[in-house]
Amino acid sequence: MKIAIIGTGNVGGALAESWAKAGHRIHLGVRDANNFKGSHLLAHENITAHSIPEAVAASEVVLIAAVPQFTQSIVESMGNLNGKIIIDAMNSLRSRPEGYANSFEVLRALAPGAEVVKCFNTTGFENMKNPVYGSEGVDMFVAGDSKRGKAVATQLAKDCGFGECWDFGGDDKAGLLEQLAFCWINLAIMQGHGRGMAFKIVKR
Repeated sequence: MKIAIIGTGNVGGALAESWAKAGHRIHLGVRDANNFKGSHLLAHENITAHSIPEAVAASEVVLIAAVPQFTQSIVESMGNLNGKIIIDAMNSLRSRPEGYANSFEVLRALAPGAEVVKCFNTTGFENMKNPVYGSEGVDMFVAGDSKRGKAVATQLAKDCGFGECWDFGGDDKAGLLEQLAFCWINLAIMQGHGRGMAFKIVKR
């Protein structure tokens, strides 16, 4: 699969490496291909750097792991999004896009030709680098109206090593996934349990 990643910090970088190792082609969308955070990622043969519109044009899937308040300008810079799957991995817990509750709302409003889902936002980047605890992969979660988008996100989660990717529902549940992210932040950081923890659903 050809995947554009916009936002090459901790989350974007961790997913880029995991997906590249799984055999996907990763196109990093950056403002300056000669000077950007995460340039070490280019050491992997399946990862290349491009301008944002070039990365998007060359890819079937676009993951955005940037700062939420810049979502509008990111969408404007991406070019033609018709038929693209966009995975929103951002959380508007400390800052929000102006005029919107969260980044997902921006993407749904400003990228009508794309299929938008929420995923890869509910845990720390350490768990994206290595989601296996003992011998079992922990869980990821996805929301959105697009069945195709959710199927792709689910497969990409499993390609990273996550055990399951639970369907939280449609577009109206995207905000709920941000609250789940806050639950992880609360336990891991605010309550001092450490970032080496993750969610796993068990059933009888």
